[in-house]
Amino acid sequence: MDTELKLIIGGSHTDNGGNIVFINDFDMQAVKRFYRIKHPDIDTIRGGSGHKIEQRWFHVSFGAFLVKLIKIDDWITPHPWLPIKKIVLKEADHAVLRIPSGYATAVQALEENSEFMVFANYPIEHAKDDDYLFPVDYFKTKHEN
Repeated sequence: MDTELKLIIGGSHTDNGGNIVFINDFDMQAVKRFYRIKHPDIDTIRGGSGHKIEQRWFHVSFGAFLVKLIKIDDWITPHPWLPIKKIVLKEADHAVLRIPSGYATAVQALEENSEFMVFANYPIEHAKDDDYLFPVDYFKTKHEN
């Protein structure tokens, strides 16, 4: 199984019928559910959740987000200084960020009323067994890269 983060790039096309956004290389065969999250402000940080088994895919449908990711080394007592990877995802990028299992994430809107979609590869019944919560301050700048 691929354990690397991957940005899946799409595109858009405009004609007399309007604008179409596509991400043709996003293979959705593994997706079992999805949900949409809206941030009304740029101060709220959502996250601190990690998944040892489940994968996630993030797609910004409106606005922009800063996504912070930590590859967890130990799910019981993770090292307090694991590096943080920062990725900015924008609606205009027409992209999906694939987050493989083993990562914890935190997201913050960079524009008010930004929205993103989250796709997961397990049904909701599985979520309670693979939802590891970390304090949001675990994602602070002291160990970002």
